[in-house]
Amino acid sequence: MLNSKSFLAVDFGAGSLKLAEFEVTEGGGLSLKHFVIKRLGLEGSQETKREAVILKALQELIAEHGTKAKEVNVCAPGFHVFSKFVKLPPVDAGKVTQIIQYEAQQNVPFPLAEVVWDYQILGSTAGGELEVLLVAIKSDIVEGLFRVTESAGLRLQICDVSPAALCNAFRYNYGDLEDCTMLLDIGAKTSNLLFFEKGKVFARSINLGANSITQDFANESKQKFDPAEKIKIEEGFVSLGGAYEEPENPHQAAISKIARQFMTRLHIQVNQTMQFYRGQQGGSAPQRLFLAGGASIMPYTAQFFAEKLNVPVEYFNPFRSLQIDPAVNLEELARVAHGMGEVVGLGLRNLAHCPVELNLMPDSTLRWQSFNQKKPYFIATLASLVLMAFAVGFLFNKLADVKKTQQDKLQQEIQPLQQKEQQFKRVHGELKRTQDELTQLTTWIEDRYYFADILSELREILIRVEGATKTRLGAETGVWLEEINTLRAVTSLTGAEGFGPPAAERPGVPSGPLTPEQIEFRKRYGLDTPGAAQPALPAAELPAAPPGMESGVPGYPAPGMPYDPNAVAGDPSAAAGAPSNPNEIATLNLVFRAVTLRKIVPSTSLPDTDIVFAVDNELRNHPLFDAERTKLDGQILTDETSGTFTFGVTLALKRPIKLL
Repeated sequence: MLNSKSFLAVDFGAGSLKLAEFEVTEGGGLSLKHFVIKRLGLEGSQETKREAVILKALQELIAEHGTKAKEVNVCAPGFHVFSKFVKLPPVDAGKVTQIIQYEAQQNVPFPLAEVVWDYQILGSTAGGELEVLLVAIKSDIVEGLFRVTESAGLRLQICDVSPAALCNAFRYNYGDLEDCTMLLDIGAKTSNLLFFEKGKVFARSINLGANSITQDFANESKQKFDPAEKIKIEEGFVSLGGAYEEPENPHQAAISKIARQFMTRLHIQVNQTMQFYRGQQGGSAPQRLFLAGGASIMPYTAQFFAEKLNVPVEYFNPFRSLQIDPAVNLEELARVAHGMGEVVGLGLRNLAHCPVELNLMPDSTLRWQSFNQKKPYFIATLASLVLMAFAVGFLFNKLADVKKTQQDKLQQEIQPLQQKEQQFKRVHGELKRTQDELTQLTTWIEDRYYFADILSELREILIRVEGATKTRLGAETGVWLEEINTLRAVTSLTGAEGFGPPAAERPGVPSGPLTPEQIEFRKRYGLDTPGAAQPALPAAELPAAPPGMESGVPGYPAPGMPYDPNAVAGDPSAAAGAPSNPNEIATLNLVFRAVTLRKIVPSTSLPDTDIVFAVDNELRNHPLFDAERTKLDGQILTDETSGTFTFGVTLALKRPIKLL
């Protein structure tokens, strides 16, 4: 319970903002000093604009009426609040909080870290079960309300919810009613239905609001929301149905039908809730209905529910037991009293103990409020610290001389250690150089086996290609590496192979007999092939250019020059792949031979290029080889006698082979 002489109560509804100033009387009662209502329009129910709209409305109301009170209790709208009644088994009092925590985790549709939640034990059943009201709201919603009140110069004390505020207002004003009574609060976006019976209370939020009447009418009449809302308030009523004559005013005729359809949907929800209350909560049949909320004032609403529910219908008066200040316009208050239930319920929280006392203030807001309350003490503490800092500064000046003397002594002790540090750095540098040399030696040792690793990987690639081709054909296939060298081979029509023009015509090669050292050197670097060098072919004996390639076209030689089947048109890989270091090999020229597919499976339609492309794809995707510089040679040579064919590949290595 809070005690304050004069304070504010604000209901942040979806369609309107209701503000009232209350004062606690000397006799312990509650007195209404003044009230005001401001409509928010459609933007009041839109999340992106709502905070700015309610802040502007609150600031305008405070400025217009010159309100002096700073303490405020607020009520969050029903469409922002999750509420549920749960029954707990009979347990020890020390375990109630733990069980309710578990129930909150199971029932609240958001992670508990993202919400502010509270509960109220309302009583117990005949079987000993506890009846608990559980409510929760997203933390950012409450923090937004805190920002609004703080920006308006107010201090937020309590954040309540609509069902709890309505319950407190009804109990305070109609506590003499013992039999089952319903209270239906029809709001702009949601409606609340409450049951009261012999100290027992049950509530349900219904996701139907009068804004839907306005929106449907605006769509039908092709108007904007605000003009349609004004027409609804001034001319609208609930159609009585049956054989009643339709009004001549087209707006009234349209609104009355739309309103009746809305009330019919609302009655269905009310009827379902009544059945649930009687069947699951052990309640009795309602004896009367009280209407509340801004939409309930529409003409013939009371007659509609009296006809449907067959019970007496009255309008809820939350000021029945309150004192009214003489300055309050009673006639104006009477027109809107039925919609002020939440505001009165908020005011009662400062007066006395209420049946439902919830406070959905987030920890961040409470910490900020606590900080503001303690701010004067913090300022005094800061001033004391400043004075203490001056005193400490004076003391440190005295100690500085002593420290300087000790520092000089330490400097003399540090000098020998600094010399040892230099020695350590020198030895550490030598160790690093030795480690680098060891790393280089290790790399050289690994390079000794690099070529063997390449051959092993080529073997695995050919095995995979044979396996894949066998799977596709259902028969054994064969592909193998026939030749490997580091220089391009020139193939003649007769099939004889060499490595360029005769030795006598090669620049830098002696024309006479070679010494044993020269022969060994040329063998080591692949500069000669076994046997005698082959002479260059005459131009008349050169192979014809492949289709689409003529003399003078990149990739095909000019007349009189040998045709190189390993060169692809426009491919500069030969020059690009040549190592700049003569002791390194960066490119290998491979010749593969494979069994033609027509020999294995005569009926197959697969071309031999499938094997060629399979080998090429495996080589390009292997981590040892450079995919960009690895190229297929431009020609496939078929040997009909043996049923095989050969093809060449220029294989570029990512890491060159080191010869020395």
